[in-house]
Amino acid sequence: MLRVTKTENGMVRGFPGTDARITVFKGIPFADDTSGENRWRAPQPAKNWEGVRDCYEFAPITMQKTPGLDQNAFYSKEWHVDPEVPMGEDSLALNIWTPAKSADEKLPVMIWIFGGALREGYAWEMEFDGERIAHRGVILVSIAYRLNCFGFMCHPDLTRDQPDAFANFGFLDQKAGIDWVRRNIANFGGDPDNITIFGQSAGGGSTLAHLCSPVARGSFKRAIVESAGGVAVSYPSNRAMRHYRTLEKAEADGVRFLRDYLNVETIEEARKLDAKFIEDKFLEMTANGEMWRGVVDGIYVPEQVDDTVLKGDVADVPIIIGNTNGEGRPAPADEEKAIAWVRDNFGEYADEYIDICRRKAEKEGTTLSKALSVNQNEVGAQVFADILAKQGRPIYYYVFGPEMPGDNAGAFHSSDLWFEFETLMRCWRPFTAKHYDLSRKMCNYWTNFAKTGDPNGNDADGTPMPEWKLYDAAKPCNIGFFDTVEFNPDSYDERARFLVDINVKAAAE
Repeated sequence: MLRVTKTENGMVRGFPGTDARITVFKGIPFADDTSGENRWRAPQPAKNWEGVRDCYEFAPITMQKTPGLDQNAFYSKEWHVDPEVPMGEDSLALNIWTPAKSADEKLPVMIWIFGGALREGYAWEMEFDGERIAHRGVILVSIAYRLNCFGFMCHPDLTRDQPDAFANFGFLDQKAGIDWVRRNIANFGGDPDNITIFGQSAGGGSTLAHLCSPVARGSFKRAIVESAGGVAVSYPSNRAMRHYRTLEKAEADGVRFLRDYLNVETIEEARKLDAKFIEDKFLEMTANGEMWRGVVDGIYVPEQVDDTVLKGDVADVPIIIGNTNGEGRPAPADEEKAIAWVRDNFGEYADEYIDICRRKAEKEGTTLSKALSVNQNEVGAQVFADILAKQGRPIYYYVFGPEMPGDNAGAFHSSDLWFEFETLMRCWRPFTAKHYDLSRKMCNYWTNFAKTGDPNGNDADGTPMPEWKLYDAAKPCNIGFFDTVEFNPDSYDERARFLVDINVKAAAE
């Protein structure tokens, strides 16, 4: 097995995974410490080391609210279980799971970008173990990146003094990780020309950023976007929740943060402050739910994703996009309030939408409020698939919605992570045979896609899995990961078709 190999900065030693056929390398630096003068700068090259570096432990997680500190939080029960997890600014590292026995195997590579609203999360959460992906002959790499105010701060000082890299440091970190993989993965048995990037939630949004960025063009061969919407216009008359902030807005946020919370005026002063102090003040500032998203900087993010998609400037690579069916924003349970909510958000389309939902509710024996509710990630993904399919792009669309045992959470946002990594055995939930069967197949589809750009293939026993066909805008289709895998050749009812059509129109306006 390939336990010792070289990188551009020095030799590294991995260790056998639970499956001894897999070698695991933890905490390989791909960039330098981001504290002090490197804070709010583009990632700098990692420093060289002497001898063989034992890669047996994960690097500290990037600065954020302590995971698992609130034991009553939903995700603290799922995977943020250890509030003692190490944290710091010297944390731009990646982790590799490789099945290679030698460095000349040219195996396909998947690079994982974790989610967490660009404000929390880390590359080695318990559900992200890469062994089962590697077991299928694919190298899995998970990468760290800066979050919240450390990754997405803007300020006039930065714009003036760093004209080539003054924003979106988290995206730049991810790109640095991808570039490191391209330069080094051959030494781990990987093919630098066969890379698939994939991510969920904010990681899916980051994947969208790279798909739409001219700077990232040519860095990867395929992409998977999970529960990140796609085109952020689910409510035609209320487009406030677009993917990125304007530079003007982001700079104003930065000025306010330094002045009112850090009690300094300049970035130079802020770089001298303790990282924990900065993080605590950021949490204080954003306690009202304020979100620091990426920024339209004219460089890495030249414009809103919606506009790039409509212009056809998305990287010309095969894409999987999808969502769970338990995400999104429910309409108020009270019918009168639900109708008022629709009128506020759907404008001129409200009456037609309400009529369509009444018919749906009557047909399915459900409440009007439930029929009126919108899953933004679903609609955004469908609009994205619709637009790109009409441009002749290869798009595969999925919906994830199995029964999730242990509580009444349903197929909640992020519940699919246990399945695609095939790590159900790490979860507290009492999964049964049908869940393990579904997880195995889902991981098969993901790794098949990474190998060839086509998710289809055989299951472990040699039997063909249900065929997953490309999305067709004229007759939309998807594959459903429910209690079984089901291909749906005509997946849109009247409501879905209406939502997609009015959002495609809204995106173009």
